[in-house]
Amino acid sequence: MKSTSRRGIRRFAVTAAVVTAASLVLAACGGSDEPGAGDQPQGSPDAVNAALEKGGTITYWSWTPSAEAQVKAFQAEYPNVKVNYVNAGTGNDHYTKLQNAIKAGSGAPDVAQIEYQALPQFALPGSLVDLRQYGFDSLESAYTPSTWTAVHAGEGLYGLPQDSGPMALFYNKEVFDKYGLTVPKTWDEYVAAGKKLHAADPKKFITNDTGDAGFATSMIWQAGGKPFKTDGKNITIDLQDAGTQKWTGAWNQLVSGGLVASIPGWTDEWFKALGDGTIATLPTGAWMPGVMEASVKPGAGKWRVAPMPTYDGTPATAENGGSTQSVLKQSANPALAAAFVRWLNHDGGVKPFLASGGFPSTTKDLQDPAFVDKKSAYFGGQQINQVLTAAAGQVVKDWSYLPFQLYANNIFGDSVGKSYQAKSDLNAGLKTWQEALVGYGNQQGFQVNG
Repeated sequence: MKSTSRRGIRRFAVTAAVVTAASLVLAACGGSDEPGAGDQPQGSPDAVNAALEKGGTITYWSWTPSAEAQVKAFQAEYPNVKVNYVNAGTGNDHYTKLQNAIKAGSGAPDVAQIEYQALPQFALPGSLVDLRQYGFDSLESAYTPSTWTAVHAGEGLYGLPQDSGPMALFYNKEVFDKYGLTVPKTWDEYVAAGKKLHAADPKKFITNDTGDAGFATSMIWQAGGKPFKTDGKNITIDLQDAGTQKWTGAWNQLVSGGLVASIPGWTDEWFKALGDGTIATLPTGAWMPGVMEASVKPGAGKWRVAPMPTYDGTPATAENGGSTQSVLKQSANPALAAAFVRWLNHDGGVKPFLASGGFPSTTKDLQDPAFVDKKSAYFGGQQINQVLTAAAGQVVKDWSYLPFQLYANNIFGDSVGKSYQAKSDLNAGLKTWQEALVGYGNQQGFQVNG
């Protein structure tokens, strides 16, 4: 699951830890054409099962709602293993503490929760254990392609996917019916619906958006954009590519026309607006149902789920959120830590994760009729997982994040965010963001083109 990203991607503070991480990434990239590929500690598939049988103690850092239940279930199954669970915070708090422990050479957990977008920043410097040595690369078919890609950096495998966030369109059917709106199948239709709704009631908005890096990159991803490319220490950034232009071509109309609510996500005002119909839709990740059921109770029965609008009618979506657990190089018992990761995301840990409202990355669960065909009372009895599991197989391929994505997300508000505030062309803000990222990357010793 995501930390602050899953609960709304808030801006990360710029810290020395982030800068240090970027510098360490560069050092790792400079030593090999395949980042992380040649730096594997010794191990074997048999070592994982042997470690479970022997037992021991490991420490696990996570923020996820399912973590405590999973640890309890694991220890019940393997009573000779003690897992010390620590919630070290979310977002910047979690990553700063983790990076500080890595830099100090001690104090890091055996296993840590890491968002997909942040994984390269810890994997490429060699801070994480490559799980290929334990045979985990043989588990590829158990996961969706997009999440399997997300747990790699270079050729290395640094976790097993926990959850996924294929995007879908959540919409308020009560509002749509009242104002005669048709569920949009294309982004042109979505923009038209936004104009019609706001013209009929200026207090109603098709969605909200005040400038969020995670949302913007997911939307660019869905449009087929590939703005970030990394090859060793060489990085190319192009936030004016064809996919990005597709997204801004639609979204500029909403922003400049004042058709999106200036309500920050994950605030009390936002939850209220979702409940009272002020906000009519949310293009967001498949983890959203649990959030709405818990925090938007007045919306019960009003909301439905539909596939994401597209640009040309071809089904396509992107991931928005998701995380894995990684084994830290500092671990005194990496085989046992790897066994815990395998249990969490491939064995017995999946069930308590799903029970907490998580959306799976495992193909077995995405195909299970009990999951797929389950009716949701909150969504008016709709079998929403039919839509969401279909989306999991429609994620656009070949997306990648920057090796300093946390820093990139942090400065989004200082660049693209200003375009939102001025209700002006998002492309101008994206150009400013790109210039800042190119400058930052080169300062850290990368060779960045953009």
